[in-house]
Amino acid sequence: MNPVTAEVTARIVERSADLRADYLERMAAARDQGPGRAKLSCANWAHAFAASPEGDKQRMRNPTAPNVAIVTSYNDMLSAHQPYERFPDLIKAAAEAAGGTAQVAGGVPAMCDGVTQGRPGMELSLFSRDVIAMSTAVALTHDAFDAALMLGVCDKIVPGLVIGALAFGHLPVIFVPAGPMTSGVSNAEKARVRGLYAQGLATRDELLDSEMKSYHGPGTCTFYGTANSNQMMMEMMGLHLPGAAFVHPNTPLRDALTAAAPKRAMEIALGSNSHAPMSEVVDAKSIVNAMVGLLATGGSTNHTLHLVAMARSAGVLIDWSDFDALSKVTPLLARVYPNGSEDVNAFHAAGGMAFVIRELLDAGLAHEDVLTIAGRGLRHYQTEPFLQDGDLAWREGTAKSLNLDILRPVSDPFLAEGGIRLLTGGLGRAVIKTSAVKPEHLTLEAPAIVFEDQEELLAAHKRGELNRDFVAVVRFQGPQANGMPELHSLTPTLSVLQDKGFKVALVTDGRMSGASGKVPAAIHVTPEAACGGALAQVRTGDIIRLDALAGQLEIKVDPAELAARPPAVAKPAGFGYGRELFGGMRRTVGPAEAGASVLF
Repeated sequence: MNPVTAEVTARIVERSADLRADYLERMAAARDQGPGRAKLSCANWAHAFAASPEGDKQRMRNPTAPNVAIVTSYNDMLSAHQPYERFPDLIKAAAEAAGGTAQVAGGVPAMCDGVTQGRPGMELSLFSRDVIAMSTAVALTHDAFDAALMLGVCDKIVPGLVIGALAFGHLPVIFVPAGPMTSGVSNAEKARVRGLYAQGLATRDELLDSEMKSYHGPGTCTFYGTANSNQMMMEMMGLHLPGAAFVHPNTPLRDALTAAAPKRAMEIALGSNSHAPMSEVVDAKSIVNAMVGLLATGGSTNHTLHLVAMARSAGVLIDWSDFDALSKVTPLLARVYPNGSEDVNAFHAAGGMAFVIRELLDAGLAHEDVLTIAGRGLRHYQTEPFLQDGDLAWREGTAKSLNLDILRPVSDPFLAEGGIRLLTGGLGRAVIKTSAVKPEHLTLEAPAIVFEDQEELLAAHKRGELNRDFVAVVRFQGPQANGMPELHSLTPTLSVLQDKGFKVALVTDGRMSGASGKVPAAIHVTPEAACGGALAQVRTGDIIRLDALAGQLEIKVDPAELAARPPAVAKPAGFGYGRELFGGMRRTVGPAEAGASVLF
């Protein structure tokens, strides 16, 4: 093992010892109670399959026939989740062929940050993760299942499903992805039109035409944002069937992978020789593997929130210092838009996850000795699925990158370090995604311009007030203030100003997402402005220094003077769009570095 990877893992294990032991004790107690049907009365059990077909009823009478839960995020307005409409029938047929049954145990909400960007609904986005976790618990709490399949892809959905499923970690759980859409208009062209529109040089019709050519069919958006980072992490954590992440929807190979999931879930259920409960699959080593994968591929900064909360649900405590330490020894192996010009389909064609995992294992950067749903050892995931005479099979993935502009080996990486760094200083603790930022922009010192929300910044740009060097401080965007919306709508505007030659950066207690790009952004600043953070005392004109190389986020104001300033006060939380229903969550949510969750 790389000594830093080993050291960080040991530190996490020690830090988590008591919490992890308590979690495993609870999972063992649940496991020892036996299958759900053994505990249910005849009336309870009859209720559980009263509406099932007669054949399913007869199999459910068999005390040894496994019953597999399906928890689905299907809806047909979101491209990533629309393919799930077909999955339950595929899964049920496959379960029947394997001698068991499968039931849709429940559904979870799936909202799209791409639809709510810059809109009031974005203030519910982060909280939807914990709602999904609780919805998953509601679905599985019927306690009628021997295993579970999680159908989810996008930003908050997969983390929420992981958190909820870990509460039932005595069960084997497999995540069943739907895959990315086929490639549309090039990312460079999409960015060009967005930039023109931000400058008033393209019409709304021209912008919409470009966006529709980009987001054009079923499947996940093809840029490497949070959704596709989710899929990468499920492979790194051993919760997918190997190589399942980036196979297109509605193809024979995707259908074969979907049908294989319930069969494998039954094979690893309690009592089998391959028993693999989720509580043992997700441990400190698999969490470190997920962090290393995130860094090696330049993945989404949202996972400095989500992965912390996911780990906590398994009794594992991680923080931003762990990400930072791993980032310094994890080379950047992938350039996928917005960190490069090509999308996840090109990444997959170049060797994809099988290549990345092989490289990380061979370099000792990831742990091989982990339990996965495919068996013992992460080497299972350096294989790729294919159809052989119509049957699903696996073969070794390519040992060489098929496109060095997208995917490189550890011996010749794009960068020697990973894509996420920790910033500390007088403004608090923050994270920055560096993988898409040019070296000359990684250090900046300029006057602050303070904004209370993103609309103020956009309005100032339209008035022509931002044609200069500055650091945009957008505050009161943290979880307690307004639910921590993504501020990705600022990216085109700040990018245009940077392209004009101005030195610009963003400092915020809000989020920027996996789609954030070339402008340096210190995000998730903790403590947030609404909770006594120094951002509430920053004034326009204060000099701020952001140094991603040195890990600094400083304000050039005497600390005593800064502390003596009366803090700004957040505007009242908004009403409408359901925001008034989430007041309790805003009051009880934890800080960003602890996962920004209401559950712990």
